[in-house]
Amino acid sequence: MSEARTEAMLCLPAEACAALCHDLPRAPHLDAALGLIEAVRQAQLGDGLLTVNIDAAPDGPQDGDTIELQRLWTSNPDAYPVGGRKRKTMTPWTRQLLRGGELFVGEGDAVLREVFDDHARIASLGLHAVLNVPLLDAGRCLATFNVLGSRPRWLPQERMLVQLLAVLATPWVLRAAAASARA
Repeated sequence: MSEARTEAMLCLPAEACAALCHDLPRAPHLDAALGLIEAVRQAQLGDGLLTVNIDAAPDGPQDGDTIELQRLWTSNPDAYPVGGRKRKTMTPWTRQLLRGGELFVGEGDAVLREVFDDHARIASLGLHAVLNVPLLDAGRCLATFNVLGSRPRWLPQERMLVQLLAVLATPWVLRAAAASARA
């Protein structure tokens, strides 16, 4: 375990725990489940953005030069509508997150400019840091859980919270991704 993880402590209010432990398993569909998760994220981290992207061609070749992502869910449909697509080329970000299945932590406007084509839109929303969490199925990244915040840096417990919320979202997202692939 890393030093930062042993020093940080994640504490959630009883209301957040009740939503995640009681209400989330009873959510009737993806929108309700992610709405609950977003409410907890918002209460704990404040203003920001949550989006979930799926691999638009999950059965396609995994050694190609591009990956197409499709937005499955968003907390801000005006700025980032559901169904929006992004074509990502092979970059260090793509290899780390989408191919390697590892968390990406982007802190500060310079990093966001370097990594994301839509950095101007991100900045216009007052967002300065991102956590991209891979949602894995059998070790393969099939979706990403993306939280952007108004802070320039993430505290260790904030990173842990976002990763926990991503894990809780994973079954919902993978079911929706599988249904999308069948459609």
